[in-house]
Amino acid sequence: MSWRPTYRSSKFRNVYGKVANREHCYDGIPITKNVHDNHFCAVNSKFLAVVTESVGGGSFIVIPVSQSGRLDSHYPKVCGHQGNVLDIKWNPFFENILASCSEDTSVRVWEIPNGGLRRNMTEAVLELYGHSRRVGLIEWHPTSSGVLFSAGYDYKILIWNLEIGEPVKMIDCHTDVILSMSFNTDGSLLATSCKDKKLRVIEPRSGRVLQQASCKNHRVNRVVFLGNMKRLVTTGVSRWNTRQIALWDQEDLSMPIVEEDIDGLSGLLFPFYDADTHMLYLAGKGDGNIRYFEITTEKPYIQYLMEFRSPAPQKGLGVMPKHGLDVAACEVFRFYKLVTLKGLIEPISMIVPRRSDTYQEDIYPMTAGTEPALTAGEWLSGIDRGPVLMSLKDGYNRPNQLVFKAPVKEKKTVVVNGIDLLENVPPRTENELLRMFFRQQDELRRLKEELTTKDVRIRQLELELNNLKNVSPNNI
Repeated sequence: MSWRPTYRSSKFRNVYGKVANREHCYDGIPITKNVHDNHFCAVNSKFLAVVTESVGGGSFIVIPVSQSGRLDSHYPKVCGHQGNVLDIKWNPFFENILASCSEDTSVRVWEIPNGGLRRNMTEAVLELYGHSRRVGLIEWHPTSSGVLFSAGYDYKILIWNLEIGEPVKMIDCHTDVILSMSFNTDGSLLATSCKDKKLRVIEPRSGRVLQQASCKNHRVNRVVFLGNMKRLVTTGVSRWNTRQIALWDQEDLSMPIVEEDIDGLSGLLFPFYDADTHMLYLAGKGDGNIRYFEITTEKPYIQYLMEFRSPAPQKGLGVMPKHGLDVAACEVFRFYKLVTLKGLIEPISMIVPRRSDTYQEDIYPMTAGTEPALTAGEWLSGIDRGPVLMSLKDGYNRPNQLVFKAPVKEKKTVVVNGIDLLENVPPRTENELLRMFFRQQDELRRLKEELTTKDVRIRQLELELNNLKNVSPNNI
């Protein structure tokens, strides 16, 4: 796409990207080689989580953000899943709580100890089963503390109430694999893109489709809400196989407000939107560059600003929440770029150049904080409430006093012929089946060796008994 230079007045016209020094990068990380279209990375102000390459099941590592440098090859992992991990997301209100989903059809919630892991973690706080096929996407509700959404390859979206550890709603309006999910600011609307070439806006509590677009000229891959602007941005591919972005009115999806071609490359375009600065970042999978734009309510709606370029291709990108940014350096966005070939994660800071060292209130408005506005029960009962706002000037590192409490479930048993059927769950994936098979083979081999040893011992005892019988008459 040929973007013509303009001289429109904007405080973000000179935003530039700055790569962290090598000592502030994370090196020696075996980043996963899975081809699933996702970021495989999640970050908050305390931890960085990355899905890793592993054999026989899925795993990911959790590193304290302050612990940069080269990672030990024996660094502990979170390895409870029985299949490849496809998505990970940090809870926006509890910074030690992480959700993950996998090919083993499960969603799991983990509690990471302060300071990071000391040994491999295999036991999750919650194990959630409800999908019949692998789970590819998870999203936390933006304002409620205990609501989690999961989308599986069974074409269903499940809403989990983590206060009871059970699914409370199933959205069953898709006819193919769900590619992405995005919430509006208060979480009252959910936008989805699907492999059936349709864009949907859904009321999540009822599952009712409010708006639907059949995208024939613009094949949608990813969708994101633009804060309170009542607009959506989608990335996708045109009928001529060029990468595109499109702007939509959330109340009328009959046709996009504007469509713009980007380039002719084939990698998936990931959109990232900053509601505080109204900036949209586009990063292509396998690209080395990140384009950024300013979204306005007037024409031309999407204003090109600048492009960050790098020779290293990106596997995925994690995004630091606002309260974890360096306000003193006028940092407005921070990416964590996964470079698979080098086993490297590079922090990339987007900075607004300013001469003054004082707090810049015009680029740091009140932003969504770390306190939930609703409980899971309140949201499920029909209450909508915007996020609790906070200022980054004084207390952006303010500790959250909330404590995540997992529901305690009574252990149920169904015993048939001395076997607990609920304890011995049948394998859900081929890897799990093979692992169970080899485990049984090892157990059979051990039992055979034990049986052979006991047979030898029995023969020895029989011989000793016969000797005693033969010696006894002679003594008489």
